[in-house]
Amino acid sequence: MASATSSLTHVPTAEDRDVAIDGNGVDHPGRGPSAIPEDKKEELLENLEDDWQDDPQNPRNWSFKKKWATASIVSLYTFISPLSSSIMAPGLPAIAAKYRITNETIVAMTLSIFLISFAIGPLLLAPASEMYGRKWVLHIGNLVTIGFNIGCAFAPNLAALLVFRFLVGFSGSAPIACGGGVISDLFSERDRAAAMAIYSLGPLIGPVVGPIAGGFVTETIGVRYVFIIVAGLGGIASAVGIPILEETYAPVMRLKTAKQAADPEKVAAAHPVLLAEHSSKMHYLWINLSRPAVLLFRSLVCFMLSLYMAFMYGIYYLMFATFSTLFSTIYGFNTGIGGLTYLGLGVGFIMATVFSAKLGNDVYHNLAKKNGGKGEPEMRIPALIFGSLFVPVGLFWYGWSAEAKIHWIMPIIGSGIFGFGMMSTFLPIQLYLVDCFTYAASALSAASVFRSMLGFAFPLFGQQMFKALGTGGGNSLLGGLAIVLGIPFPIYLYYRGAQMRARSSLAR
Repeated sequence: MASATSSLTHVPTAEDRDVAIDGNGVDHPGRGPSAIPEDKKEELLENLEDDWQDDPQNPRNWSFKKKWATASIVSLYTFISPLSSSIMAPGLPAIAAKYRITNETIVAMTLSIFLISFAIGPLLLAPASEMYGRKWVLHIGNLVTIGFNIGCAFAPNLAALLVFRFLVGFSGSAPIACGGGVISDLFSERDRAAAMAIYSLGPLIGPVVGPIAGGFVTETIGVRYVFIIVAGLGGIASAVGIPILEETYAPVMRLKTAKQAADPEKVAAAHPVLLAEHSSKMHYLWINLSRPAVLLFRSLVCFMLSLYMAFMYGIYYLMFATFSTLFSTIYGFNTGIGGLTYLGLGVGFIMATVFSAKLGNDVYHNLAKKNGGKGEPEMRIPALIFGSLFVPVGLFWYGWSAEAKIHWIMPIIGSGIFGFGMMSTFLPIQLYLVDCFTYAASALSAASVFRSMLGFAFPLFGQQMFKALGTGGGNSLLGGLAIVLGIPFPIYLYYRGAQMRARSSLAR
């Protein structure tokens, strides 16, 4: 989700526009920086080394049809991975019965173990895409995911199921690791919004569509087939994607051309920054493993914002793990109808994407206009504060309406309010991290790893917490923590963020 949403409301800077406009004052599709480069300074230097911006091989100069075919395939790949993460959620009771699992923590782990490797995968697969190209990471990741999902379907015991779920998360993270980069490769900043919106539908809708489909599949033909269906979708994606998808990552394309040149010394003189930054495989592996950790533990801003995102993501997966039990025991829903209870989250996500993205963009523009046309990262914070108000409201509403056994629509509305607040905070946090830090991709990776870890951990203790405190009390505890984490620090950051950035060697 990180890379998918970070460019939806990005406002071009003066520096961006200078690079993106040719000598005649006309916008050129091949010019302009990426949405989330690993190192913003080095990318600008690389773009000046030759006439790549005007080269017809540059993906940004491809035809309209070729660009959108590539973007559509990547979006399909990116839809399948999040679908895999949650499609089995309504079938957890069936999984428990099939493998004779009596421990609620282990039952939840069959769902959430996916997220451990889903968090680690991009740290290795993102540099792999920059060493060998994006298309092969996408293709191989999807093919391997097909195999591992079939392994889940026919796992002979619990241990095998857990291993295959872990491996599905790792290989399934490939589109998340480099899918947003493909969109940035194809489209310049000024015409990227539509493509990013379509690409972002996968991480946004996949986790919600999964349980809806999974509930009816589990009830009618069995839980095994939720994995077979995902594998089948992956097969369709590969059948379409492998013949059509071409490489889009400019440094890999340019280095391949440069290495075929007759005079290596001339190439080295013409591309000093490109060769220095992209020739060493260990260099890319190191920066992708080390920089996120450095940003997370050396920057209070990165840590606190990432912690808040992770906390909400943990609650999100806690809902996945507990919805089936809650709505079956309190409201008597069967497995198929129980899958529809996840619609509240989906509606909340969609409303937030449409409404809060526009609100955040309008607020940013208005504040920048008052600041002489100069945007600052802290201008993203009002949208964050606005969204954070809905998170505890949604949790209180959801928990206490279920506790009181009010009509089933009430907890679903509460989950939708939470979903709205969650997505409304994700967008400005990601945009702030991109705007604030020189190493934008590493800042997003740090946040992504942190939230996937809590997404794995929260479902493991959820049932025990709700048994001890009740559905209302447990969600009140979570809502109270959401207030503590999500309101005071953003307000402080709005007023003191510029001073904090000025003292940090990691900020821009």
